[in-house]
Amino acid sequence: MEIQAAVAHGNGQPLMIEAIDLDEPQADEILVRIVATGICGTDLGILSHAPLPWPAVLGHEGAGIVEHVGSAVTGITPGDHVVLTTTSCGRCATCQQGQPSFCMRFRAVNMSGGRRADGSCTHHQHGKPAFGGFLGQSSFAAYALATERNAIRIDKDLPLDVMAPFGCGIQTGAAAVLNTLKVQAGKSLVVFGAGAVGLSALMAAKIAGCGPLIVVDTKADRLALAMELGATRTINPQEEDAVALLQADGGVGYAVEATGIASVMENAVNALGVNGVAVLVGVAPGQKVAIDPTALQSRGLTVMGTIMAGRDGVPALFVRKLIEFWKEGKLPVEKLIRYYEFSEINEAIAAAKDGSAVKPILRLPLNGETA
Repeated sequence: MEIQAAVAHGNGQPLMIEAIDLDEPQADEILVRIVATGICGTDLGILSHAPLPWPAVLGHEGAGIVEHVGSAVTGITPGDHVVLTTTSCGRCATCQQGQPSFCMRFRAVNMSGGRRADGSCTHHQHGKPAFGGFLGQSSFAAYALATERNAIRIDKDLPLDVMAPFGCGIQTGAAAVLNTLKVQAGKSLVVFGAGAVGLSALMAAKIAGCGPLIVVDTKADRLALAMELGATRTINPQEEDAVALLQADGGVGYAVEATGIASVMENAVNALGVNGVAVLVGVAPGQKVAIDPTALQSRGLTVMGTIMAGRDGVPALFVRKLIEFWKEGKLPVEKLIRYYEFSEINEAIAAAKDGSAVKPILRLPLNGETA
């Protein structure tokens, strides 16, 4: 079927809304009409410098309505509303242990470019394969193919243009705190980086009863938003030495690093107090982080990594749990969101890059045509 998609033709180039041919769903696949999709830092990183076989359709925070399902799909039906997240193989040891976010075939199933096991490709343009199936979806498009493993069914009365970032950014930040760190109430926590992931971690820490809650960022408007969302203190590292300030109080119990900058990762570890735990969330491909092993040993420090639903987290269950928090007013993610029409995708990307928008969300026209 022919659909409209925001197509990338090279690193650093603006996306072009063009026609793409999308395969019909195979037996285990689901066709989803995308209603809204978020823009995430991972999209920005790929667009900036990752070497892909162009053209490519990215996007991985999609939410929409199921239109067709394959013959082997049993848990989702046409008309269901779904949030899309990354996919997993369901067969490897970590998937079998209930940790699909750490799927041992994560790259193979999420970065295949839309190549299925039988060699067929989900996306084509002008008769040639296009890179698709990005992180299980390629949601910068009017329609996306997914599977039961990465399509999370939600209630039909929920606003899809608010639910979309639960598939990645909101889930990842909250899971870093609730699933990977498994924080204890009453312990202090600092978040480095007040983007969508970092602020989601902050809100989750507030839900868990951590305190004091400190946020470190260079943007005054984001620090103000952090205070509104529950921070008890903010630090601008361009004005003050965050590590020195935190260590003056004995260090923190937990640190969440959400910038993907190696030097900030080091600061997150150095800000810990005795028996403190740091979790690295920001993506930093190719960067090296220097950690003093003596500090880890003498202060009993722990450094952890996390992704998506985190340790012992199942995305479908965890996203639904987060939605309940949202319903209760405990996770007001709408305060992070700025909306754009699909045709404004390049403006939205620019706003994400310069930090003027915390979480840009694209709204797609109901008929699948360009706005």
